[in-house]
Order: sequence, then C-alpha cells, then structure tokens
Amino acid sequence: MPRRLLMFFVLLLGWAEWEHWRSSRRGMGARPGTTGTGEAIVVLGYRNGGSRANFVNRWRVRAAVRSQAPGPSRLVLCGGPVGGPEPEAALMARYARSRGYRGRLVLETESRSTWENVLGAAPLIEDADRIKIVSNSLHAEKARYYLRRHRPDLAERLVPAKDYRIGELLMLKPVLAVLGKRRLRRLRRS
Repeated sequence: MPRRLLMFFVLLLGWAEWEHWRSSRRGMGARPGTTGTGEAIVVLGYRNGGSRANFVNRWRVRAAVRSQAPGPSRLVLCGGPVGGPEPEAALMARYARSRGYRGRLVLETESRSTWENVLGAAPLIEDADRIKIVSNSLHAEKARYYLRRHRPDLAERLVPAKDYRIGELLMLKPVLAVLGKRRLRRLRRS
C-alpha cells in the first residue's frame, strides 16, 4: 500500500473516531432527575428484514446492556415492522433475552423512523430520572435533538450511554460519520 494512501486511511479512521467521540457527548441534559425511578435506555431500531435481529440491532442491544448503571433500569426497544413483518423492537427483545438479559424490557412497536422512535418512546420514559439513547453516536445525537424539540423537559434528563468505544466498528465509522454529519446538518438547517 503506497504511503500516501496509508496516511489517508489512518487520518480518515482518526477523523471518524473523533467525530463519533464528540457526538457521543453532545446534546446531554443539565438536570438528571433524583426521584429514584432509575434510568430508561432507549434503543433505536435499524431496518430489519429477517426473523432475527440483524448485525446493527444486535450491536445496539449489547451497547444498551453495557450502558446500564447500578439501580433501577429498563431497556426501551424501539422499532416497528419497517423491513419485514415483525417489529424491530420484538426482534431486539428476543435477542436480549437469548443473550441472558433478565432486566425489564419495554417495547415500542409502531415507529418507522427516528422521529417516530422518539415520539413513541416519550410516554414510556416520562418517569425516568436518567435517559440514555443508544445507537451509533451520530444517530443517537440526532435522536437527542429530536427529543429536545419534542419534549425539552425529558431532554434535560439525557445522560451519555456507552455506545461509543474507541476502535469498535472501526471500518464502519467513517461511513456512519459522513452520513450522520450530513443528516445532522440538514436537520439543523430545517
């Protein structure tokens, strides 16, 4: 591999890591609750065409599970039947249980977009002290932006999830960063 191409590749991967790290920390709330009701971890679904959770949805469930803090917690799985006959939320719930997750699961099974994920999840997370949104970092930032537009009171309870890890999904991050930044830019202009 020529040296210039290698340098470009290394810089591209570094830029993508930086963008994902920054995005994973933007849009958080200033006032997490203190009533003791615990946290709600909202997992955004990704178009799923089969009868089992696809790679992206499996990764998001694993990221949600590792995002749990000690104390009361629940996973709020979002996604309707977008790419196939079964809701993405149900596929993710089945995957979580097959991996040994025994905590509380709440399913939102009607949404067909990120905006609808946020609208559908809002009534399911109203009582949570802390709210975490799990997806790839830039997509989660988009959902946090939507939550702030729709329910600023809930957005004040947003805290970081553990969906960003350095080196994880390394080869996908440049593509996700480019697409995510483009979508966030369009969203902020509208």
